[in-house]
Formats: sequence, structure tokens, C-alpha cells
Amino acid sequence: MEFFDFSDKTSLDNFVSTNSGEFLQSWNWGESDSLKVRRLGVRDGGQILAAVSYFRRFLPGFSYYLYSPRGPIFATTINDKERQEIMFALAEELRRRENQAVFWRLEPDKLSKEVQESLLLNKSLDIQPAKTIFLDLEKSEEELLGEMHQKCRYNIRLAEKKGVIVKQVSADNFFDFWKLLETTSQRDSFSIHPRRHYEKMLSFPGNQVRLYLAYQGEKLLAGGLFSFFGDRVTYMHGASSNENRELMAPYLLQWTLVREAKKEVYKYYDFYGIDENKWPGVTRFKRAFGGQEVYYPGTFDAIFRPSAFLFYNTLRRLRRFCRSEERRVGKECRSRW
Repeated sequence: MEFFDFSDKTSLDNFVSTNSGEFLQSWNWGESDSLKVRRLGVRDGGQILAAVSYFRRFLPGFSYYLYSPRGPIFATTINDKERQEIMFALAEELRRRENQAVFWRLEPDKLSKEVQESLLLNKSLDIQPAKTIFLDLEKSEEELLGEMHQKCRYNIRLAEKKGVIVKQVSADNFFDFWKLLETTSQRDSFSIHPRRHYEKMLSFPGNQVRLYLAYQGEKLLAGGLFSFFGDRVTYMHGASSNENRELMAPYLLQWTLVREAKKEVYKYYDFYGIDENKWPGVTRFKRAFGGQEVYYPGTFDAIFRPSAFLFYNTLRRLRRFCRSEERRVGKECRSRW
């Protein structure tokens, strides 16, 4: 077993995409971050067994940690014992290479109790959603429609009847989507990335991230950013207008992308994130399309420097406590800490 650094896009993306990896471990996605991405591989006899892209995330006052969104990725041909050995070897190699890192934050697609215990993995707050919904695109359109909630089918047909049209647009139309995104974040109380983050994604080569907008005539009603990578199309970011919501444009937007993904012979359509507690409205909307709910283990920390990690975790808990107190009694907590 040997470690190596991926030096070209083709070899990394071929491995990630053919082993059920997600766009967050693709070459292009690494280029979207302002911090330098590092791409580490494991091979044996010329065969690649695992790959992981990671970033340094700097901590105020002391050092940094490593973050691998939806990674590492393992070859589907290896067994659980081999996977455990490679996971442990990866952690040791990252500890050696990044000797100032406090911990490695990882999000594997599956995680056994043995691996969690052997690596002393600490469960963290989830960064990427731990639950999603997949539509099986090998089913016919009639089958997919039949598995939807009746109201979902009705809303799709209503939008079509009312003249709603969904089309792919270029990055030149990004500002229209950005205004929608700001409106949606204010209405539904969620945070969004800086504008340049989305613009960078749209600049990816190969049409990997696409922008679709829904209109009725000249009126912009809804939009979304979608990733086309590997075996799936993923619904990444969506937005909708406060006006004309009775036209049900978001339903037709999703159905249009499902049909587009089928036409381009992708295997799955991934709604990306559901959580009935954090996003009840969005979760109801996505569940209306049917499909299979998929669960991930979540986000874990492999601790490299225990004393520094303890200090970091204590500060993190205090910060969360302070935020909850601020919501409860105003800004008094901020002055105490």
C-alpha cells in the first residue's frame, strides 16, 4: 500500500465517479474553495483503493483542522476489513503530513462501529446533510410519477397548464438567481454562501454545474443550481419568488431536472438534504416526489492532538451556548464571554 498525490483531474474524477462518490470530492469542487485543496490517494500494485480531497480550516488563535466533505471515497471492490485498514492508514498519513492539524473532519458514506472505535472518532455536528432522497432514474417517467404524492403530480400539471417554462441559462443570468436566493434566505431564515461561491461553481468546465430558471412569461418564479457528476444529478441550491407562488414553479423545476437527468442517462436524482426538524417545509416538498430515503453516518472528527481538540471543543460549546442565550435574552451573553 502506498500514498500518492493526485496530479490530474481525469484520474481523480474517474475514481470518484465510478465508486459512487459525490461532486464534493470531485476535482472541480476543490477548485471552488479559496483555500488550497489537497488530494491524497491510496493504491496497491497500481490499483487505486481510496481517494480523499481535503482543505485546511484555520482555527482562531491556534493551528487548523482538515475537512473532507463527503469523503474519503473507497473502491467498491474492497471488503470491510480492507476498508478499515485503509481508513486507519489514511488517518495516520494525514497526521504525519499535517503535523500541526488538531483533527481531521470526515464524512464517509458508511462507518462501522469497529472503525469508529479504532480511530477514536468523535461525533460532530453534521455539516453536510445526513439524510437525503434518491430517485431511481432507471424507472420510467410513468413509474416516477406514480410514486409521487398525488398533490405533487397535480402541482406539476398546474404549473404546465399556467404556462410555466423551465430552461437552462448561462452564468450571465446568475444575478437574477442571486436576487431570488437572497429573497428565499430571508423568507425561510437560512444562511447562504457569498455570491462568488456560486459564480465559481458555474464557471466549472464540462457543464458540471448548471443553472435552471422557471418563468411565466417575463416573470422569474424559481431557480436552482444542479450538479451533474458521476452517476447522479444533485439538487444543490434552490430559490423561489415571494410572488405567484400559486403557480407551483418549484415542482415543475424539479420534474424538468428529473427528466433531463433521465435523458442524459444518469442513474440517480439526489435531492441532497432533508431534515424534518431543521427544514420541515423543504423536507415535505422533497418527500412529495417519492423516492428512497438514504442515510449517511454523519460528520466525525479523527483527533490528532487531544489537548488542543479539548480546548477547541470547549470553546465551541461555549460559543453555541452564547448564541442560544443571545436568542433567548438578547445580546447580554456576548459581553460576558
